Amino acid sequence: MACFLVPGSEAVVTTIVQKAIGKEKAEKWKLRWLNTMLWGGFILLAIEHIWHGEVVPWPPFLTAMKNPADTAAMLHEMATHGIAMAVIVTIAWIVMVA
Repeated sequence: MACFLVPGSEAVVTTIVQKAIGKEKAEKWKLRWLNTMLWGGFILLAIEHIWHGEVVPWPPFLTAMKNPADTAAMLHEMATHGIAMAVIVTIAWIVMVA
């Protein structure tokens, strides 16, 4: 439904951090690797959600937002699947950098 928004949000934050801390620190911490993994996952998941009709080009954009009962399920999916995906990608990056 909208689980891809969680890694996408993390990608936005890490991209801002990468720009803010400067090139030397970003290269030292390999933030580009993390950003590439997060943005890649976000894009692939967004395409998958569009393909399955869960995201549409008209408001409210997320089909789960049409029905209040579906909204609760969407938020639960974001809290479980979305956070899990973002954490797993971040842990994989930590292992790669270590």
